[in-house]
Amino acid sequence: MVFRLELDHLAIAAPDLVSGAAYVRDRLGVDIPPGGSHPKMGTHNRLMRLGDTEFLEVIAIDPDAQPPEQPRWYALDRQGDRPPFLSTWILRTDDLDAACAALPRAIGRPMTVSRGDLTWRITVPDDGSMPFEGTFPTIMQWPDGRTPGATMAERDCRLSKLTVTHPLADRIEAALAPHFADDRVLFRTGHASGLQAEIETPEGSRVLGG
Repeated sequence: MVFRLELDHLAIAAPDLVSGAAYVRDRLGVDIPPGGSHPKMGTHNRLMRLGDTEFLEVIAIDPDAQPPEQPRWYALDRQGDRPPFLSTWILRTDDLDAACAALPRAIGRPMTVSRGDLTWRITVPDDGSMPFEGTFPTIMQWPDGRTPGATMAERDCRLSKLTVTHPLADRIEAALAPHFADDRVLFRTGHASGLQAEIETPEGSRVLGG
């Protein structure tokens, strides 16, 4: 199937937005601005640019929102008091239905969600889990191909490298390879699972995750 995948954003899961913002401030030396809320998922976020179209998201359960009808995305219902961490990466596509047909079923099914006046489709497993512990990307499609990353707050931070580590990293890379190519993304086979992002900041190179 012919479809393209491109890096869209990185997500930091946090028990709340205050601790998530503090994590970004401690690691990158910048303040990440407020974003908005996702009524369907009962979550809210903070957002900032990481490149021409890429961005960084801090996401947490919104204590003021109504509980959703399904498990929350990004495995947030399982987070508990775990400190903020780089939980997953998200790729955008021009054909989400084709991507879901070609990629592992673990990514979940397409769901339509919104934040303010922005609506998009994104893969969410029925149980809200993260495929391959978050090392297999979530897949999404913006309406009409418009990506909001370029309009987000600028903090002079740029992603330079993302390392994806998993015992089955070779299979993750092989599943994505026909549709995704980005020299910044490296796959590494290891006993542990996780993500590490190298970010160029006004204070030099900093690291998220790892």
